[in-house]
Amino acid sequence: MAEQQRNDNRDRRGRDGGRGRRREEEAPSEFTEKVVAINRVSKTVKGGRVFKFSALCVVGDGKGRVGFGQGKAGEVSDAIRKGIEDAKKNIETVTLSGSTIPHDVTGIFGAGKVLLKPAKPGTGIIAGGSVRAVLEAAGVKDVYSKCLRSNNPANVVNATLEGLRSLRDASQVAKIRGLNPDDLVG
Repeated sequence: MAEQQRNDNRDRRGRDGGRGRRREEEAPSEFTEKVVAINRVSKTVKGGRVFKFSALCVVGDGKGRVGFGQGKAGEVSDAIRKGIEDAKKNIETVTLSGSTIPHDVTGIFGAGKVLLKPAKPGTGIIAGGSVRAVLEAAGVKDVYSKCLRSNNPANVVNATLEGLRSLRDASQVAKIRGLNPDDLVG
């Protein structure tokens, strides 16, 4: 009797006795995920070289929320997964004006400097790889940009987000100054 029950339990738990990992079905994410850069580094040890990978990832919902993260692991896929998880923890809301940004802005981070300018509808995103990934994830459709100084992807992504953080629309500026938004423009 006890032998039969033990066999039944083993059958229910699976071949590994219930110790194995279960693959969880992931729900469709509300965020778009982009890998900006993957870097391989090596360490020389007694047995040869050991390679590790670093992935810079950007996530956004296309409606003004964007974040970035960095993941490091021994495999590329694990580094990307960690980078996306880190990016989802660091999501911020940015101010948009329709399909563009409200005004010119310069974002600076370390040696990276990024100039962002609003553009007319239909222009598209005129930007390089790292800046483009951040702007697309944030939901900006029409903008001009120029990377000044550094072209290091990590610094460029940080500088772009710094610029987007500093954007203000007329109502926000009026609130800071204690005015009506109508008085500010006129």
